[in-house]
Amino acid sequence: MKGKSYVIKPELGKTYPFVSHGKGIYLYDQTGKAYLDGCSGAVTASIGHAVPEIAEAMYDQARKVSFAYRSHFSSDAVEELAAKLAEWAPGNLMYSFFVSSGSEATETAQKIAIQYWQEKGYQRKNQILSRWMSYHGITIGALSMSGHVLRRKRYVPLLADYPNVSAPYCYRCPLGLSPDACGSKCIDDLEIAIQRIGAENIAAFIAEPVIGASGGAVVPPAGYYQRVREICDRHQILFIADEVMTGIGRTGKRFGIDHWGVVPDMMALGKGMSAGYTPMAAAIVSEEIIETIALGSGSIMAGHTYSANPQSAATALAVMQYMEKHNLVGNAAVQGEYLLQQLKQLTVDFPLVGDARGLGLLCGLEFVKDQSSKAPFALSDGIAQRVIDRAFDKGLMIYPAVGGIEGQAGDSIIIAPPLVIARDEVDQLIHLLRGAIADVQEELKHEGLVAAEKG
Repeated sequence: MKGKSYVIKPELGKTYPFVSHGKGIYLYDQTGKAYLDGCSGAVTASIGHAVPEIAEAMYDQARKVSFAYRSHFSSDAVEELAAKLAEWAPGNLMYSFFVSSGSEATETAQKIAIQYWQEKGYQRKNQILSRWMSYHGITIGALSMSGHVLRRKRYVPLLADYPNVSAPYCYRCPLGLSPDACGSKCIDDLEIAIQRIGAENIAAFIAEPVIGASGGAVVPPAGYYQRVREICDRHQILFIADEVMTGIGRTGKRFGIDHWGVVPDMMALGKGMSAGYTPMAAAIVSEEIIETIALGSGSIMAGHTYSANPQSAATALAVMQYMEKHNLVGNAAVQGEYLLQQLKQLTVDFPLVGDARGLGLLCGLEFVKDQSSKAPFALSDGIAQRVIDRAFDKGLMIYPAVGGIEGQAGDSIIIAPPLVIARDEVDQLIHLLRGAIADVQEELKHEGLVAAEKG
């Protein structure tokens, strides 16, 4: 396209390449250059690009009906998608409220939690607890639940003070304990927050099973969510698992929380639910919550114009069926284990790389000035963005996760390729990433910001 652009882009004034098409794990710009999608866009394109079966399902539904307002009609596509999600979800999580984005899904879960307690006669239980290292969405309600300091900063006067709990950030454990020996001590902060605020004022605790954009694939220790579940039950507080990034196979299980064998009261889904083929998300709610509301007011006060539209439902259903047919959850587990092994080798080969972590095909790297002290760079040095930019130049897309250290420091990236990736493609991803890190480390060495490369 020639001429002036009237699109408000993420960085005003920046020139972006124009995407031409996609195929599998690759995107191509209009010059023909290929980019290995090492982050599935925004950890979204989980089954790869331009899958013919999905395009056919979208066309078939469009020939029938694309939009029917949820207050007037249901549809086969919507009913079948809800049934499929009930089949996938753990425990008694059986009912889906469909929306269009992850931010809407977490905010819908927030509203349902508050309404649930109102229906039971607890009018004061309306606060949501969350962790400081977290990101639950960009709407005002979702951002209030988010502890991502940099994303909250401009809007603090508009936000509720929901973040109260420390994150299970094992690489930088504030207690100086190891993950194998800590006994999930960091979750004591949840108990303390409840005591300070009062359980009678708290509706729910929300957490990402694996911390994504605010931390770079931070994985809690074994036993962590078992203690979360026990604490929430004891204090009559609902537990909401934010599975927008971790759900639908991304971590090598159907849902991230499945790694801990815990059933939350609600889950928020998005991103991989429709694999980027259409805007689609959902809040999945337990049977007990729905029965309580059904016997009370009989209606959930939430929803948007495009909620539960047949076009998006048919697309998301086709995505989940494609995942089942090709066992992509299993492939995420197998290739994710191999990917993490290769990423851990980078901590051996590059002083710049302090930590490699993740579950399944949701992995992260954290960059440091010094490995032994774990000293972070200043955000102004832009280390993560330098690596992202060098990787993009080489034809590799990776995702930023900066500011995780109280919004003052923290340079991490997320590596989360489509779940269809093969081992030789993981090797290519690592080759390109290794080259980008080597370039940045050499640059920083000349600037005197890091030590010389090992070996």
